Amino acid sequence: MSKSPLVLENFLPYRLSVMTNRISGALSRHYAERFGIGIPEWRVIANLGRHPGITANEVVERAAMDKVTVSRAVAALEKKKLVERRRDDGDKRKAQLTLSKAGEKVYGEIVPLALGFERDLLAMLTAEERTVLDRVIGKLTKTAY
Repeated sequence: MSKSPLVLENFLPYRLSVMTNRISGALSRHYAERFGIGIPEWRVIANLGRHPGITANEVVERAAMDKVTVSRAVAALEKKKLVERRRDDGDKRKAQLTLSKAGEKVYGEIVPLALGFERDLLAMLTAEERTVLDRVIGKLTKTAY
């Protein structure tokens, strides 16, 4: 057993998790009230807006969310008529997911809001710091796999 205690507030994985939870939570407050969707639903919508026709499993991979969370988010979005599911002719177990017209409208309204939020968040950093941050996030993400 290690003789050094784990100082959680200095532990990088914990700090990154806290930071992402706070940032995601702040952004989600903007669209939760207006569109009645949460973080998992937004991640599904964002993925389908960029990659129409992907499967739920592909959303799991792209969004780094677990299958149950994606399944619940897709079901909630279908119930709200924001997502449509089309069975794959070649494999009936698979379904392609697309945004409905209403889902496309939500996507079109949230994207500028999300990009503005990101712009405001990054405004506190210099151009050099943004470049370094992007490089560091890329390295850490690659290493985590």
